[in-house]
Amino acid sequence: MDVLSDVVAVTRTGRPRSAYVRWHAPWGQEFSSVPGSAGFQVVLQGACWLLPVDAEPVRLGTGDVVFLPHGRGHILADSPESPVTTPACDPDDPELYDAYATDSVDRSGDGGPVTVLLCGAYQLDPSRAHPLLLSLPDLIHLPAHPGRRAELDSAVKLLAAELENPSLGTDAAIPALLDTLLLYILRIWFDERPLREDHATGWAAALNDPPVAAALHAIHRDLAAPWTVAKLAAEAGLSRAPFAKRFARLVGQPPLAYLTWWRMTTAARLLRTSDAPLRTVAAQVGYTSEFAFAHTFKRTHGTPPGTYRRKG
Repeated sequence: MDVLSDVVAVTRTGRPRSAYVRWHAPWGQEFSSVPGSAGFQVVLQGACWLLPVDAEPVRLGTGDVVFLPHGRGHILADSPESPVTTPACDPDDPELYDAYATDSVDRSGDGGPVTVLLCGAYQLDPSRAHPLLLSLPDLIHLPAHPGRRAELDSAVKLLAAELENPSLGTDAAIPALLDTLLLYILRIWFDERPLREDHATGWAAALNDPPVAAALHAIHRDLAAPWTVAKLAAEAGLSRAPFAKRFARLVGQPPLAYLTWWRMTTAARLLRTSDAPLRTVAAQVGYTSEFAFAHTFKRTHGTPPGTYRRKG
């Protein structure tokens, strides 16, 4: 798997939630701050305003996509002056919405202009949060424009259709479409990050740097391989010392430190989601010695792998 695919597969937990909602102005909806979650908003019809807690209002038009990777609270409204008219939406509250909901009832407003929204939330495991996600800003806004990648719009249309007209297989289709939408949002955002300075750092810079990106993809493609700095440098097409320095500068940690962290993060997921023997889990993340694996796992997570599994 590549880096983005792994990030979504390993850090997401629980069942994602999504809803298709129609509003008539005037209206205002609050979305609670939920640490350990990520949410998105897509304007399918009309326009509205996104009002962050500690930032300037953002006007959204038809086709605009907003991603909030850190679960920060916000308000959506037809106007910055419109009051909040309904209870706060909290994706952790099972009483508020079904996992996949369609709401076409005018819960506020008096017949004014229509705004149709597609919203969703992902639960993330803070203990396994990938630095790629941690490096994202509080708000990612992808405005609609003719040059925007068509696959994002296609994913939005498919998800909206499943929510508006659920049918056989909807319960299987929606989680896959939500993951696809998340991947497209992240792909577009990272691809569009300009490297304005030669010393730019961070995951946007790392994924846009061919040598470092090649090494990262090699790690995620074959985690069990006996990687060394020299072998990763060969994947990057650089000599050992320049590669190690470049990787550490962009990613924020040396190559083998990142390799070990990702191995232990993946091992934690395997221990929680499978009943594979410890030796099998160890082999899957690149350890031929079960003892060495257990030692590294305890150093990383503070508990032996067997205890970690029993505690869930």
